[in-house]
Amino acid sequence: MATFFIWLLLFVMCWPLALLALILWPFVWLLSLPFRLLGITFDALFAFLRALLFLPARVLGYRDKN
Repeated sequence: MATFFIWLLLFVMCWPLALLALILWPFVWLLSLPFRLLGITFDALFAFLRALLFLPARVLGYRDKN
Protein backbone atom coordinates (compact mmCIF):
# COMPACT_ATOMS: atom_id res chain seq x y z
CA MET A 1 0.00 0.00 0.00
CA ALA A 2 2.87 2.34 0.81
CA THR A 3 4.41 1.67 -2.59
CA PHE A 4 1.17 2.71 -4.25
CA PHE A 5 1.05 5.99 -2.32
CA ILE A 6 4.69 6.69 -3.18
CA TRP A 7 3.88 6.04 -6.83
CA LEU A 8 0.88 8.40 -6.63
CA LEU A 9 3.12 11.09 -5.15
CA LEU A 10 5.62 10.54 -7.96
CA PHE A 11 2.74 10.67 -10.48
CA VAL A 12 1.63 14.04 -9.15
CA MET A 13 5.15 15.47 -9.07
CA CYS A 14 6.54 14.01 -12.32
CA TRP A 15 4.03 11.96 -14.30
CA PRO A 16 6.38 10.89 -17.17
CA LEU A 17 8.80 9.35 -14.68
CA ALA A 18 5.92 7.62 -12.88
CA LEU A 19 4.63 6.12 -16.12
CA LEU A 20 8.14 4.99 -17.05
CA ALA A 21 8.49 3.33 -13.66
CA LEU A 22 5.13 1.63 -14.14
CA ILE A 23 6.21 0.26 -17.52
CA LEU A 24 9.69 -0.85 -16.41
CA TRP A 25 8.62 -2.47 -13.09
CA PRO A 26 7.84 -5.94 -14.58
CA PHE A 27 11.27 -6.07 -16.22
CA VAL A 28 13.00 -5.10 -12.97
CA TRP A 29 11.00 -7.79 -11.17
CA LEU A 30 12.02 -10.40 -13.75
CA LEU A 31 15.69 -9.41 -13.47
CA SER A 32 15.62 -9.61 -9.67
CA LEU A 33 13.89 -13.01 -9.59
CA PRO A 34 17.07 -15.14 -9.88
CA PHE A 35 18.66 -13.18 -7.03
CA ARG A 36 15.62 -13.79 -4.84
CA LEU A 37 15.77 -17.51 -5.58
CA LEU A 38 19.48 -17.50 -4.77
CA GLY A 39 18.74 -15.76 -1.47
CA ILE A 40 16.08 -18.32 -0.56
CA THR A 41 18.50 -21.13 -1.39
CA PHE A 42 21.28 -19.70 0.76
CA ASP A 43 18.86 -19.05 3.62
CA ALA A 44 17.78 -22.70 3.52
CA LEU A 45 21.40 -23.84 3.32
CA PHE A 46 22.40 -21.79 6.37
CA ALA A 47 19.35 -23.01 8.30
CA PHE A 48 20.33 -26.59 7.50
CA LEU A 49 23.94 -26.01 8.58
CA ARG A 50 22.80 -24.36 11.81
CA ALA A 51 20.50 -27.29 12.57
CA LEU A 52 23.31 -29.71 11.80
CA LEU A 53 25.80 -27.89 14.03
CA PHE A 54 23.37 -27.62 16.95
CA LEU A 55 22.21 -31.22 16.66
CA PRO A 56 24.63 -32.57 19.33
CA ALA A 57 23.44 -29.93 21.80
CA ARG A 58 19.82 -30.81 21.12
CA VAL A 59 20.52 -34.51 21.56
CA LEU A 60 22.27 -33.86 24.89
CA GLY A 61 19.30 -31.86 26.13
CA TYR A 62 20.58 -28.29 26.06
CA ARG A 63 17.67 -25.83 26.17
CA ASP A 64 17.93 -22.52 24.38
CA LYS A 65 16.90 -19.59 26.58
CA ASN A 66 15.04 -17.83 23.74
